[in-house]
Amino acid sequence: MNTMRTAVLLAIMTAVFMAVGYLIAGRSGLVVAFLIALFTNFYSYWNSDKLVLHIYGAQQVDDLTAPRLYRIVSRLARDAQLPRPRVFIIDNDQPNAFATGRNPQNAAVAATTGLLNQLSDEELSGVIAHELSHVQHRDTLTMTITATLAGAIAMLGNFALFFGGNDRDNNGNANPLGAIGVIIAMVVAPLAAMIVQMAISRSREYDADRRGGEICGNPLWLASALKKIAANADKIANEAAEQHPATAHMFIINPLTGSKMDNLFSTHPDTVNRIAALTAQAQKMGITDFAENSFTDTKNTTRPHWLNL
Repeated sequence: MNTMRTAVLLAIMTAVFMAVGYLIAGRSGLVVAFLIALFTNFYSYWNSDKLVLHIYGAQQVDDLTAPRLYRIVSRLARDAQLPRPRVFIIDNDQPNAFATGRNPQNAAVAATTGLLNQLSDEELSGVIAHELSHVQHRDTLTMTITATLAGAIAMLGNFALFFGGNDRDNNGNANPLGAIGVIIAMVVAPLAAMIVQMAISRSREYDADRRGGEICGNPLWLASALKKIAANADKIANEAAEQHPATAHMFIINPLTGSKMDNLFSTHPDTVNRIAALTAQAQKMGITDFAENSFTDTKNTTRPHWLNL
């Protein structure tokens, strides 16, 4: 199903890309935009994860350079019956994390230094479990490709300032909308990209929360982590995210400043609603205490491997 959704997404984004090209430069713009879209689609599929990790200056780590994070990722990946993803750390004080990669065999999980510094082991495991659920559901391909294509479309709209505004294109053919087309391109292109990325983020975050609670064994860990992250995310700037807003939907909590309303125009569901859903999930699992299945709960026998961390 996700493979089909990704194909549809690529088709929609390509169509938007071509439409913007037509508005900017008529038929020649349509052809150029189509060629660029083909290249962008190919590049996005194979390299979008590397591009996103590069944007955020993520550094790959192992069990020697970041033992705490690496071991938690390894344990949770084993519990979820997933290949261990590559592990990255982003030097940023804002607590946040995301997963990327075209499939579970080529996945990566990235966490900020702010996340590692502010969360307990239990809370950190809840966040990593959420990201691994995106990997397991193969959401990462769609999310990462969307980030790349949305950024490309927004950039194309900005290029309208330089390449549009003429009554005719480079071949002398009439440009049907002229300066109006430029305005439409500048407004509609980023908006279309934003709507697509919002549409895929909202429902999938709830699903990833639910599965993440199952993977880590206690949904309250993730609920507590979300509360801490949300309380600090809008207070600590993430400059890379501000410069590349098309990647915001990849993070567990919106890294951008702005509205927290749980509506069509938010990049993530409202954190309060997510915490409520996780609390209800914990109750259904018979979990009423944050300390249940805790790393430090020596009486726990349901998940003894945590004691080895």
